This record gives sequence, structure tokens and C-alpha cells, in this order.
Amino acid sequence: MLGAAAAGLLLSGCDRKLGPGRLTSVDTHPVGYPTVEGVRRFGELLRQRTDGRLDLNIYAGGQLGNERDTLEITTFGGIDFNRVNLAPLNSIEPLTVVAALPFIFESTAHMRAVVDGPIGDAILASLEPHGLIGLCFYDSGARSFYNTRGPIRTPEDMRGLKLRVPGSDLYIDMVRSLGADAVPMPLDEVYQSLAQGVIDGAENNWPSFESGRHYEVARYYSLTRHLLAPEVFVMSKVTWDGLPPEDRTVVMQAARDSVPYMRELWDTRVEQSRETVLASGVEVNEVDPAPFAEAMTGMWQASLTTDAQRTLVDRILAMRTGAS
Repeated sequence: MLGAAAAGLLLSGCDRKLGPGRLTSVDTHPVGYPTVEGVRRFGELLRQRTDGRLDLNIYAGGQLGNERDTLEITTFGGIDFNRVNLAPLNSIEPLTVVAALPFIFESTAHMRAVVDGPIGDAILASLEPHGLIGLCFYDSGARSFYNTRGPIRTPEDMRGLKLRVPGSDLYIDMVRSLGADAVPMPLDEVYQSLAQGVIDGAENNWPSFESGRHYEVARYYSLTRHLLAPEVFVMSKVTWDGLPPEDRTVVMQAARDSVPYMRELWDTRVEQSRETVLASGVEVNEVDPAPFAEAMTGMWQASLTTDAQRTLVDRILAMRTGAS
């Protein structure tokens, strides 16, 4: 839960007037993490392009709460900007589910081409009725399963495992389709839960596996690469509506211009995190993704409940290499 001081700071934002000074942005990842540094770059561009009229104060490392809590406060205007995983957005906007489907992206290049184009714009635009302005997508890398018991090579190896997932029905259904027990949990609780045996494992990318120190207790990392879902940088619509049109243009362009910088940092960080984990002696194994993708066929269909979702899926699949 949010501490009293942090809650007071955030909620006071609902009544404040936009003007000279600092806007607020939050991230659950620590200082130095590529998403945090991408937002920092956005803040620098914002400051430069408005001659300091608009500036940014970043609260990283989950200082002001987990993503679900801070996202709600962002919709009320208590926080101006928020970098979030797709998971908490899945429950409020169906189109965000599409980019979070397992195995929908065949590669990082495919994912980036999708989110940088009209499909990505459509998903970002879908957030406005929910009190959020979608600014841009950041990378979240390939997510794979890790656990404390042993290597995962087939879906059968996952049966009975208690695996942490973000608070999203899609993630819960994904893990259950593989025969494991899904345990929704904030990211900042994963290390202790692994150490105490509350959960057997989780799933995430190389940088999160390393930066959260999960590799210290979960010594098996199996490269399913089941998700290449991007993350989203959003702005409170309350704050957006308080800006003049020219500043809205600056904000949107600065966010888009921060993406190449973030991706450069991300690609470097993935390799650094991989080297750190391997040097620690964690057992890493490659996985044939086909049986995992086949096991998720049913949850794919169940997750797509609207024609708009199905249309976006068809467009994404048509952008795959070799698609006719």
C-alpha cells in the first residue's frame, strides 16, 4: 500500500494547477533501468523544447506504489506521467490485450514495426476514454519462465508450479493453460516470495530477472520467449487537457523521440543482464516454443472478445516475415 506521505503527495495533485515547475512521472523499475532512463530523456527534451517551462520529476523504483495503484491515480491527475506494463491496462481497454498475446510477435523487429505504425497508434488512442493519453511504446524484451525447482523444457514441466504473474486475466489464463498455478503479485514482492517459497517461479525478461535479483533465488531460467509485449508510456488526460495545443505537440513529439534512445539502452542492458546471470551460475536452457504456443491456442481465442481485437490480430500476423 502507499505510504501516507506518498498518498498525500499524489492525491494533492488532483487539485493542483499546471504551471511552471515539475511534473511527476513514476516507474516501478529502479534508477538506471532503460525505461526509467527513457523517461528521463523525455524529460530533458521537454525541458529543452519549452525553455524550462515544463520539467519532470521521476519517482523510480516503485517509490509511490505499484503500477495498478499509480495508474489509477494517473487517471485522476494526481500523477502526470506513468510508464506501465500492458497488464494493468488489459482490464480497462480490450485493444491492449492484442499486444500482450503470447507468441503474437515473431521477433523484436516485428514488434517494433507494429507498435511504431498505425496499429500501435490505434492501441494508444484507445486509452483516451479511460483518462489516459498513450504517448509511446517502450521495449520490454522477451519474457521467459524462471523457477526454483528445475529446467522447464515442455509444458508438462510446468504442471503444479506456482508462478507469479502481473495482475491480468490474460497472464493468469496463459499460465493456467500450461498447467501451472498463476499467482497475481506486484513485481516488488517477487524476490521475497521466491526466497520464502510462497511461489516457485515467475516470468520476465533478462533485465528484470537480473535487476530484481530474482536470479539469486530462482536458479533455472528457461527461454520460452513467450511474450514480446511492449510497455506503454502514458499521460494523465487531466494534465493533457490543461496544456495548450502547442505544448501537447511538444509532449507527444518528445515522447516519440525518446524511444530510439530507450531502445539503444535496452539492447545494451539485455546483454549486460544476460552476462551477469550466466556468470552467477544460473542454469539457462533453450526451449522449443511450438508446444507452448499450441497449448495457448484456446486462451488466445478466449482473450479476443471483440471484432476490433480480431482485426488488429489479423493485421499483426500479416506483418510477419513470409506472411502472404
